[in-house]
Amino acid sequence: MPIKIEKSLPAVDILREENIFVMDSVRASHQDIRPIKILILNLMPQKIVTETQLLRLLANTPLQLEVEFLYMASHESKNTHSDHLEQFYKTFEQVKDEFFDGLIVTGAPVENLAFEEVDYWQELVQVFEWSKAHVYSTLHICWGAQAGLYARYGVPKHSMARKLSGVYCQEVTSPTCSLMRGFDDEFRSPHSRYTEVKEEDIAHLDDLLILSQGKDVGLSILASKDLREVYSFGHLEYDRDTLAKEYQRDCLAGKNPHIPENYFKEDDPTSRPSLSWNLPAAQFFTNWINYAVYQETPYDWKTFEQSALSASL
Repeated sequence: MPIKIEKSLPAVDILREENIFVMDSVRASHQDIRPIKILILNLMPQKIVTETQLLRLLANTPLQLEVEFLYMASHESKNTHSDHLEQFYKTFEQVKDEFFDGLIVTGAPVENLAFEEVDYWQELVQVFEWSKAHVYSTLHICWGAQAGLYARYGVPKHSMARKLSGVYCQEVTSPTCSLMRGFDDEFRSPHSRYTEVKEEDIAHLDDLLILSQGKDVGLSILASKDLREVYSFGHLEYDRDTLAKEYQRDCLAGKNPHIPENYFKEDDPTSRPSLSWNLPAAQFFTNWINYAVYQETPYDWKTFEQSALSASL
């Protein structure tokens, strides 16, 4: 089944060229099924690129998904034209009375700032709090994962000696968790970050499971036992050339970055990067949609909202 998105979204043409089935709202209205509603809070500067990456992976599910995009009104985007945001995105004020089966919170290039120094931090905290009663499962990615853990539990992030950039091996540590269903014992995933969350800082959180971790990356994927909170510190959604473009950008900016590890053949940045995370990426997003969202999402959202509000009192 397809993902339902606006037919004028730039990602549509790219996905159709890749033979990925997308459906516009007109055609979707003739299908007599309830779509799974997914909200994507896109904090990345190159929003169209991130839209395409995430939609490509969400399209692997056999379910019909209705995808909407959210941006932070308290932040002025410098890399995405305002017309694009006005046409395809909503603000928190526009969605706060709605309910979504799933929410994806992307990363953001603000790791070197304290959380409270990020200009949209208070608005983001509002979204996290709202999601407790309005979203069934939230998938946090990279800085979005660090931000979610800090906002919910006060878990700090720690600066690393140098940027973690490359494709790394991670071990599946909770193979019985449904999010890891279909995974081999180890898988590879891109990481691109300056900070990390340490295992000792989440050890007291009994409800969180460590699903995967690695020698180089440390914690990789966490999830609450009920799968309503998922935290991924890597970038399974990245395209083949995303790390290469980041490396070239940092070179041009005079940051003297190290070559992304385990990525270019013979560490030659002029060569075509190796793509080695396609299958785990597809499996992970399919598992999240199927087991964390579709299998568990409430039939009556009003009942769920009431129970969630009661639990928070």
